[in-house]
Amino acid sequence: MSASFLGPAPDSDGARRLVEEDLDELGYVMNGTRLWAHHPAAMTGLFDLLGVVNEPVRLSLRERALLTVAAAATRRDSYCALAWGAKLAAVADEATAAAVLRGEDPQLDDRERALVTWARLVATDPNATTASDVEALRTAGWSEAEVLAMTVHVALRMAFSAVNDALGAAPDPALAERVPAAVRAAVDFGRPPAD
Repeated sequence: MSASFLGPAPDSDGARRLVEEDLDELGYVMNGTRLWAHHPAAMTGLFDLLGVVNEPVRLSLRERALLTVAAAATRRDSYCALAWGAKLAAVADEATAAAVLRGEDPQLDDRERALVTWARLVATDPNATTASDVEALRTAGWSEAEVLAMTVHVALRMAFSAVNDALGAAPDPALAERVPAAVRAAVDFGRPPAD
């Protein structure tokens, strides 16, 4: 199976840099990286923007993982659900990550539950959100700057996953093998891992 519906990316300094980063960090090249190697500056810019959005509020890795996992599961994106489900399992636990992927939140506090509910609303239908939904975030202790940051985070992650999904980037077999079993079992949607 190909890395995506696109053929191999042309050789470039940016593409080589993306590949080297994956090899250094993961020991293999992700299918998503192979796809984005067609336009490395776009991928780099997107992730730089995610950093810029988080800089003033400093959402924790756990909070960003909760946002991403809830949105990915809502959008039925298996690639991000597996990748970020593993990250959430590492900073929380396997049961929490699997529960959020299934749309359950039993082990979350009120603040985290509000965050996950918001991520699901934004991922489902951003035009259906209300002032009451934002007020629920305030009541749970989120500042307006944090609400904006988490909303932009979800929107940018959805944009990233929409490109991957539309262009056929399937989860990497090496990723699927490294994901905790409960997380892998909870991701029963989206594209299956590539062969």
